[in-house]
Amino acid sequence: MSNGARFLGHPIHQMLIVFPLGLLATAVVFDIISLSTGNPYWSEIAYWMIAAGVVGGLVAAVFGLIDWLAIPNDTRAWAVGLFHGVGNVMVLALFGISWYLRSKLPSEPGTTAYVLSFVGAGLALVTGWLGGELVDRLGVGVDKGAHMDSPSSLSGRPATERDTTWAGRWWGRPGGQAPA
Repeated sequence: MSNGARFLGHPIHQMLIVFPLGLLATAVVFDIISLSTGNPYWSEIAYWMIAAGVVGGLVAAVFGLIDWLAIPNDTRAWAVGLFHGVGNVMVLALFGISWYLRSKLPSEPGTTAYVLSFVGAGLALVTGWLGGELVDRLGVGVDKGAHMDSPSSLSGRPATERDTTWAGRWWGRPGGQAPA
């Protein structure tokens, strides 16, 4: 997938998704803490984490769409990417509605707000697995010819080259020279 959105040799979408995924998952953990302790402070924190997670998810989605459009549409990867993307739009919608329902009183979300975020988290587990399937199994976003001794993406050398020196493994340059 060489036509996807990349920065310093790596797919941007894969770099960005860690933020919304972590924020939304932590919001659910904080909601569980709030429900189990009766302390509304945790739900207020969850509200702000959901806000940041939804915004971050929308940014990541733009780059995910760019990557998906670069996948040939007659492949299994295209179909898996479609389910991954649509599922994540649903995740963002569920958390977005939960965020809206919490907006008047973030420290006291109603049952519906909790249920929406819990269902969103469950769906995120499925869509996260689909994302892993795209990268780990189908090789989407992985450099052609990548292997355990490929040079660094910053080296400008193709992944098919091999550098077995210790310094070369670190810097990914012939003779282990540090990047300029």
